[in-house]
Amino acid sequence: MTETVSGGAKGAQSGKTGNGLKIDRVFSTAGVHPYDELTWERRDVVQTNWKTGVTVFEQRGVEYPDFWSVNASTIVTTKYFRGAVGTDVREWSLKQLIDRIVKTYTKAGTDHGYFESAADAEVFEHELTWLLVHQYFSFNSPVWFNVGTPSPQQVSACFILSVDDSMDSILNWYKEEGFIFKGGSGAGLNLSRIRSSKELLSSGGTASGPVSFMRGADASAGTIKSGGATRRAAKMVVLDVDHPDIEEFVMTKAKEEDKIRALRDAGFDMDLGGADITSVQYQNANNSVRVNDAFMRAVEDGTEFGLRSRGTGEVIETVDARDLFRKISEAAWACADPGLQYDDTINDWHTNPETGRITASNPCSEYMSLDNSSCNLASLNLLKFLKDDDTFDAELFAKAVEFIITAMDISICFADFPTEAIGDTTRDYRQLGIGYANLGALLMAMGLGYDSDGGRAMAATITSLMTGTSYKRSAELAGIVGPYNGYARNAEAHKRVMRKHQAANDTVRTLGIADRQVHQLATQAWADVQEIGAANGFRNAQASVLAPTGTIGFMMDCDTTGIEPDFSLVKFKKLVGGGSMQIVNQTIPRALRKLGYVEEQVEAIVSYIAEHGHVIDAPSLKTEHYEIFDTAMGVRALAPMGHVRMMAAAQPFLSGAISKTVNLPESATVEEIEDIYLQSWKLGLKATAVYRDNCKVGQPLSGGKGENKGADSNAAAVVEAEPKVIEKVVYAPVRKRLPKSRIARTTSFTVGGAEGYMTSGAHEDGTLGEIFLKLGKQGSTLAGVMDAFSISISIGLQYGVPLETFVSKYTNQRFEPAGLTDDADIRMAQSVMDYVFRRLALDYLDFETREGLGIYSADERQRYLETGSYEPVPETGNNSAELIEIDVLEPTAAADAPVVEQGGAPAPSVVETPAANEAASAKPTTAHTSAELLEQITGTAVDSPLCFTCGTKMRPAGSCYVCEGCGSTSGCS
Repeated sequence: MTETVSGGAKGAQSGKTGNGLKIDRVFSTAGVHPYDELTWERRDVVQTNWKTGVTVFEQRGVEYPDFWSVNASTIVTTKYFRGAVGTDVREWSLKQLIDRIVKTYTKAGTDHGYFESAADAEVFEHELTWLLVHQYFSFNSPVWFNVGTPSPQQVSACFILSVDDSMDSILNWYKEEGFIFKGGSGAGLNLSRIRSSKELLSSGGTASGPVSFMRGADASAGTIKSGGATRRAAKMVVLDVDHPDIEEFVMTKAKEEDKIRALRDAGFDMDLGGADITSVQYQNANNSVRVNDAFMRAVEDGTEFGLRSRGTGEVIETVDARDLFRKISEAAWACADPGLQYDDTINDWHTNPETGRITASNPCSEYMSLDNSSCNLASLNLLKFLKDDDTFDAELFAKAVEFIITAMDISICFADFPTEAIGDTTRDYRQLGIGYANLGALLMAMGLGYDSDGGRAMAATITSLMTGTSYKRSAELAGIVGPYNGYARNAEAHKRVMRKHQAANDTVRTLGIADRQVHQLATQAWADVQEIGAANGFRNAQASVLAPTGTIGFMMDCDTTGIEPDFSLVKFKKLVGGGSMQIVNQTIPRALRKLGYVEEQVEAIVSYIAEHGHVIDAPSLKTEHYEIFDTAMGVRALAPMGHVRMMAAAQPFLSGAISKTVNLPESATVEEIEDIYLQSWKLGLKATAVYRDNCKVGQPLSGGKGENKGADSNAAAVVEAEPKVIEKVVYAPVRKRLPKSRIARTTSFTVGGAEGYMTSGAHEDGTLGEIFLKLGKQGSTLAGVMDAFSISISIGLQYGVPLETFVSKYTNQRFEPAGLTDDADIRMAQSVMDYVFRRLALDYLDFETREGLGIYSADERQRYLETGSYEPVPETGNNSAELIEIDVLEPTAAADAPVVEQGGAPAPSVVETPAANEAASAKPTTAHTSAELLEQITGTAVDSPLCFTCGTKMRPAGSCYVCEGCGSTSGCS
């Protein structure tokens, strides 16, 4: 049974000192519940493992707003809905889920004196509901798992434990860590108090050393599947650089990689998740070395560095600092571990040094605080705050931060914790971790390169505004419900850190109107922090971190996670009704228009990106704009230092740190990793982790057929024998001509008073193959244009371009004549083209395809008014399932070009290839996610693990991985 400690246990908060918050209505509408403003629809969620064909989840008739993507609704249904599937207690609507959370928070806020009146509590409830249902932010996963359920009300995703140099403490570490994994969270700790294997025990023997005890903890973590199928165990192990066993610690995982190679060569299954991989040790934790300034200066100077006894603090051995630093970098080159944590930088920004030093972090390295503490997280969707003029709405963003930080603090009042020590520390210091997602997409939409001065200035000012507003609200709350219990003894240190944040804000140099407006608000927020904090103190010891936002990023329909750049320029999009399509990122057309490209140029560039996966040599695109479309993976992947510089821009404005891995190509050298670690220290980062592509043998590599080739990245001969480049198969288009005698349909129509005729001819299987258009009372020039247009569409159809591609392109085009029609199914048309292709869709496309395009007949619209569903009831009486899976066939060359809908949202660039092209339909693609799609387009491998739930390739998210198919993660929030 979990050792859960109730929120009402000892360590209760200071009493109420003020009159409560007056809550202003900003987002919601007075007199209208947020739900009533939306259009809701029912969906079926059926999730299948594509490799085995086994249905892993099924729930029908779930309710979501119509603008929520299929991916978001699938992930929320499978991960966050509570109650046994198939029973009456199972949640079936997003309304139930959000109400379960928001009403619990509102009641706790009322009970603990946060609101001035009942009316303020109601406004708070509506505002929080509005922000969640519109995907403006999300709490971390444990909130969705636990709040409002009979389970313990655990709200924290991040934990830091403590272990001392005694067997009782070490065994207690195993137990506490196991309970945290079981609850769906991760934990980290520093093992440096444990005596080294070079020191004596009081009995006269030699100590085992911390590395030996890591084996037991690693085995425990490998056994416990954190949070069931939702996450695997996530943990961080830290050792100080002056510990006598530091070299053994550094090499633990690198040596295990050698073991994996030997076992693989002997015929054992050493794939990630393979039958024999469990024999390898130390694979369930991230390892980090805690380095101090003295060590880093010794590395620079080339001097010796002392390793100290854990008992006496005396130097018992000296090592060459550069040699040890080299070994750290070599190990990271070989297996991505260990990372570095910069101890003096971390503790220089510590608000509670009188209580104790910060010695460790959570598994993803963003939460850094006291031992035996926890942090609950929430992340904002930055793209929601981008205005129509492509500037960032800083005022609205600040208002959202105020609501969210208030809710996060309220949660500590009712939260449960896995141990009494963690509960006491968290209630006494009330650490919060507000952050954001979608930074990469925001910068691209604003026309700013991720690795540019403008991109970094924008990120810095937004981060500064977020943390400044958070501490301002924390100071306001302190005046109402009291400062955190540990504030009095740490008041001067806390205020010193606030001044450091303010000074860092003053050094930011803005480059344009957009970031200048944000910076002005941030400057005012930090001034308010100093003034209000001096009077009231602060409610929270920490306020902000940048988490990986794995599952919750998909919940908010974010294109990018955390502080990350865009993963790739092409993605999969799941369709209502089943199936999927390839799309070009939705922010790209907006960015191109922001940069001044006209619609024809935008369309051509987007088409090029869909085919090639990058922007190099895209038609009309200026080379100086290439950097705006740089991504984490692909041909124009960001340089490693680009990641480091972005982290350095945001770090001075965060209470904690940043979950992020610096990606390097497989060709990167040990010297490059040394430079990244050294520059990260100089730039003021708190932690750095690196990952060299294909450095892990146990990682599934994508070969020609997608299977793990087990290539040894250290052996050139093996690389040549088993290349990691995917073979690109290109299918030439084949024209399918119509028979001499074919079935045709002639339709007369009127659009805005203009008359016309359309004749459409079909193949023997009933699929559309040609059209002819004639407009009444037209001149010879227009008649010729219409004939040429008809011929081009007909040839495209015969070469395999799907009709739905043409429909998505030409519907909603606006020009005269437009207006009322004489067609009962299409009462209004925005142009002749809009009418023609809507009519063709109704005549030749099936219901599921038309539903994805939003085109319905008069009978279907009437059915929706009567039954709430457009879908016709099949003769069997069973509703067709909305299959939430990805199954895209290889596109033909003719069907490869994307289209951009009127209004700016990119329409599908590739949809399912019709059976007319036998070569394409007989050879389905192996791609089931954006990571696999990128591999096929670029011909290079994406080095990520496979999802344990659905079998698809995951993609990086911060310092872990997330599956965009089912939302499973390797440990991120």
